[in-house]
Amino acid sequence: MEAVVELMSRAGCSACARAESRLAEILAEYGLTTQVVDVDRRAAEGDAFPRAEFGDRLPVVLLNGAEHSYWEVDEPRLRADLDALR
Repeated sequence: MEAVVELMSRAGCSACARAESRLAEILAEYGLTTQVVDVDRRAAEGDAFPRAEFGDRLPVVLLNGAEHSYWEVDEPRLRADLDALR
């Protein structure tokens, strides 16, 4: 099963920018990329769920649709989970 990693984020969030950068480095080792979802943009487009669900604890990392970590990237856990999916 290939891993899908999403980052729930918003413009102007410095913690989100750090998480996106760190995820890019980690996922490059696995041949993966991060799918970044701007929760505010998504809400403006009519889908308020991501902002309502994750907006108060951004950044949030989702692995295969399930919440994996928030406020920062849990690198040891992420690596272990990605290795398990190989």
